[in-house]
Amino acid sequence: MTFRNFRRKALNNVMLSITGVFAFITVSALFLILAYLVYNGGKSVDLDFFTQLPKSTGEVGGGMANAIVGSAAIVGFAALIGLPIGFFTGVYLAEWGNATFSFLVRYMADLLNGVPSVVIGIFTWTVIVRPTHTASGIAGGIALSLMLIPIMAKNTEQFLRDVPRSLREGALALGAPKWQTIATVVVPAARKGIMTGAILGIARIAGESAPLLFTSLNNQFWSNPLHEPTASLPVMIYSHAIAPFDDWHRQAWAAGLVLLVLVLAANIAARWIMSRGQTAARG
Repeated sequence: MTFRNFRRKALNNVMLSITGVFAFITVSALFLILAYLVYNGGKSVDLDFFTQLPKSTGEVGGGMANAIVGSAAIVGFAALIGLPIGFFTGVYLAEWGNATFSFLVRYMADLLNGVPSVVIGIFTWTVIVRPTHTASGIAGGIALSLMLIPIMAKNTEQFLRDVPRSLREGALALGAPKWQTIATVVVPAARKGIMTGAILGIARIAGESAPLLFTSLNNQFWSNPLHEPTASLPVMIYSHAIAPFDDWHRQAWAAGLVLLVLVLAANIAARWIMSRGQTAARG
């Protein structure tokens, strides 16, 4: 073995060891956080947490049923707005992405995707909450939809561009117009990836608290999510975590665990959909 080969092999082993150490540190930190959350939150998750309202200050017990329902309503409303807009934006960028206007749309989507969530919350508060003098689940849903649109648009564009060009050319050669080619050939071929992107986008916005602090605020009771301040799990976690009450801290850990389980379930569902799509493609 020459000195050059020995040096190359030694350098390769050193770099592999360094990357392995840092990968181990990253994974260990993740599992430490998960274990700490499961340990503290698992002791506090019970039936009352899912069925009862929060207790008043100083009272022990209660739950976050209103926050669970409120989060579902706000995220669902955000999905109704953000998913269609993001999907059609992604279709436009993938199929007509060579024009100057397309470049501007793509650039604005990338810029919006990088805007801090607190800025989106302040913007929504300025244009919706302040003029109407009312915080509500609608305002919270709109704020979250502004975060969902660029995520959905980029994922849709990426998966549509991965569809083989031969499928498009085959449909066009049979006389199908471009809109029909996109609707009946291109989009169905990429539907697994698009669905995965939608699920991951919803999971991404479900844990955001900063936009909701400015828009939907919070509520200790049942409320109409469309017209009134609405409780949500991220905001309840924040408000309970900074409170000076041990029982509120306990419920904050429980809410964090529930939110983590929901996000984890969404990620597992996305992986499952992708694996089914890859299996079908190989078949």
